[in-house]
Amino acid sequence: MRLFGKRFAQPGTSPGRLTKHEGVAPDGRISLIHFTAETLEERVVEAVSEALSYVDQPGVTWIDVVGLADIGTLERLGERLGLHSLALEDVLHTGQRPKVQDYEANTFVVLKHLHFSSGRLDSEQVSLFLGKSFVLTIQEEAGDDWEAIRARLRSGAGKIRKSGSDYLAYALIDAVIDQFFPILEEYGERIESLQRVLLDESGQDELKRIHEINHDLVLLRRAAWPHREVANSLERSESGLVRKETRVFLRDCYDHTIQILDILESYRDLARGLMDLHLSMVSNRMNQVMKVLTVMASIFIPLTFLAGIYGMNFDPDASPFNMPELRSYWGYPVFWLAMILIGSGMLFLFKRKNWW
Repeated sequence: MRLFGKRFAQPGTSPGRLTKHEGVAPDGRISLIHFTAETLEERVVEAVSEALSYVDQPGVTWIDVVGLADIGTLERLGERLGLHSLALEDVLHTGQRPKVQDYEANTFVVLKHLHFSSGRLDSEQVSLFLGKSFVLTIQEEAGDDWEAIRARLRSGAGKIRKSGSDYLAYALIDAVIDQFFPILEEYGERIESLQRVLLDESGQDELKRIHEINHDLVLLRRAAWPHREVANSLERSESGLVRKETRVFLRDCYDHTIQILDILESYRDLARGLMDLHLSMVSNRMNQVMKVLTVMASIFIPLTFLAGIYGMNFDPDASPFNMPELRSYWGYPVFWLAMILIGSGMLFLFKRKNWW
């Protein structure tokens, strides 16, 4: 996922005009779930007209469209369900930030679905339309966090089958928001693992991982922050599509977004601390290297001094003061003994003072 990657209409394009953009997902599928408190019908439909035929029947209809390449499908959905052209334009322009917009006949919600793709964080836009008797979801790609919602609908457990379309919309939005938690848990483990690695060793690979984590946390925050406004706006919506009993659940959804943002801020602080830890460990290792080199140099300075003295070419025969020990029987062993004693003595001194 690119940090600043967005797809918008060309400047000057007529507002509300649906145009095909490069990079949108190919044609996918249209799935349908129509339910009442007692019955449920679930199927994959071949044509959008099949799905629309359920909208006027008693109960709630959930139409899930995967893929954005078929503009004709979006146009037929918009015409039949009374979807505003500007909202449909935002469906195709997948760079939208999460938001809520109330229209005369329905409410339009934009969400961000986050997931890992080949080990990297990626996102797709999920668009949701809430009507009096229907919920329409439009995804860029197959794969979502709603299988648990489908399972609840099939089993009839809880109040989801006994409630209206607004409760279904809440459940779908809550599932998208809750998917932040396992992603945050994954990044928490990555940060903890990286901290341990940095305490042992720190190199270019670790520095690259720190930058990747910081980058992904920025993306997470950009995706999570507007979801708070989505939950809050739906809770306070005056459109009449959200019932009073559903607002309590939307308030819980809002609380989840606050928790996500709190965790994100903590992880961002930890990630920033990783960079400081990395620099500190690099500096500390450099200091250790310099310490070793300094100790070695300090030991060899007097030894080099002695070696330099006895490397001078004075003739002992010319004067009794010209290194008479060169003619001594024990001169060479004594010289080595002196060198060893000086080096060992300095090492002992450094150890005693904790310099080594």
